[in-house]
Amino acid sequence: MMPPMGGFSFDLCKRNAMLVQKGLKQPSYLKTGTTIVGLIFQDGVILGADTRATEGPIVADKNCEKIHYMAPNIYCCGAGTAADTEAVTDMVSSQLKLHRFHTGRESRVVTALTLLKSHLFSYQGHVSAALVLGGVDVTGPHLHTIYPHGSTDTLLFATMGSGSLAAMSVFESNFREGLSKDEGIKLVADAICSGIFNDLGSGSNVDICVITKEGKEYLRNYLTPNPRTYISEKGYLFEKLFPLIIFMF
Repeated sequence: MMPPMGGFSFDLCKRNAMLVQKGLKQPSYLKTGTTIVGLIFQDGVILGADTRATEGPIVADKNCEKIHYMAPNIYCCGAGTAADTEAVTDMVSSQLKLHRFHTGRESRVVTALTLLKSHLFSYQGHVSAALVLGGVDVTGPHLHTIYPHGSTDTLLFATMGSGSLAAMSVFESNFREGLSKDEGIKLVADAICSGIFNDLGSGSNVDICVITKEGKEYLRNYLTPNPRTYISEKGYLFEKLFPLIIFMF
């Protein structure tokens, strides 16, 4: 018998392939939907995300948070499976905190990038987390995208998720280097709104996080472009059909 090995086990993948050959129909994947973006402006980095969480065709959460804390100077937007994005960002965030305790220095964005891409690559895409990582450290502002298989890009502006094409069209039309803070926030908000209104997997509100060397500013529900339009003036009354009976034993 072989001793247990470290790393990810693909035994269940082999089992599933065998079951498919025997006629078992595998369950279909649930479609995930998100619009996440980021850009570099003159003083730092701005990240943005919508707030809709979907479960196939169902809206599971109308106001979830997709901008995750990594370090005081680093935040990360997550698209894909919600559990995977939260787990992988929480894990790397704790590693960064231990690293700060050990070195007594501020975390660098490239450190977070290396930890994230190494973890995702080791799982060969089975951890469904597509990330936009942004932060400001001693070397300046940085913006990276990380794909589920572990590949990365370093860009001035980036979009990911099912609404990324709509958001990218806004960036490519209006982005320029040296944007002010207000111009950057408006451009990020416009890009997220483009995803919200043109992608069924994205929706609800706009969250924005501004990171500079002075600190971060988290603008929760910066825009609410989809307010509830109809509420009954009389309210909702439900007639009691059965009397409430409490038995004491």
